[in-house]
Amino acid sequence: MAETPSPRTPAWPPKSAPRLFVEQRLETGAHVSIEGNAAHYLSRVMRAAAGDAVILCDNATGEWASRVVEAGKRSVELEVAEQLRPREDVPDLWLCPALLKKDRFDFVLEKATELGAARIQPVLTRRCVADKLNLERARTITIEAAEQCARTALPEVTEPAKLDALLRDWPEERTLFFADEDGGDPAADAFVYSEGSAAILIGPEGGFDDAERAAIRAHPQARAISLGPRILRGETAAIAALSVWMAEAGDWLDDEEAMAEDLEPGEG
Repeated sequence: MAETPSPRTPAWPPKSAPRLFVEQRLETGAHVSIEGNAAHYLSRVMRAAAGDAVILCDNATGEWASRVVEAGKRSVELEVAEQLRPREDVPDLWLCPALLKKDRFDFVLEKATELGAARIQPVLTRRCVADKLNLERARTITIEAAEQCARTALPEVTEPAKLDALLRDWPEERTLFFADEDGGDPAADAFVYSEGSAAILIGPEGGFDDAERAAIRAHPQARAISLGPRILRGETAAIAALSVWMAEAGDWLDDEEAMAEDLEPGEG
């Protein structure tokens, strides 16, 4: 008589477990206290109870599974159980988008996080329609985006910098690709030969003015690129350029394919 198969043990932590970034550095056995909006989310929205799983990330060591010890109205106590993944390696790419209207720039922050930008450096140009950024709110948007797309690393988000100051203080070792409405090398062609540190500079709704464009082109680290024959809105240009860079020079490349290209003929 055939044996009755035993029920399969459910995966732990379940894929549906909520995800949160915390400031505390994580390790096995650590106790973490969640308060404020995050506690409300766990206890009221997700209805977390003792024993339930919560995935935690600390932007330093990686991703960890934890269990709820106690779920109260104002705080949730967790105990870290085990590490699931180390912090991901992030390509050394900065996105430098000109500041846009609030909702459009929120979109850039969210999608740049999902796509893997290491740093988001907002830029102020003469044609920017916005001149201020709530940095705390911007960082909250990136955290929420990282939680939703299972990133284990957060992009650095900096205060907006005026274009002239950005160019003046630009690091010598970092290539500055800038999307020029007047044309440049096709982005895919330029990015495929990109080595080392890089950044992508995107203009505002009205584009760079002539003086700004001349100043950028005169910079020794700058390289003009074209994003194709169509006029793109600021947020579209930022996400399109970042996507192409990740495909040509970033971490969208297939690891096995990259290894095969590195082998000499007859090897492997």
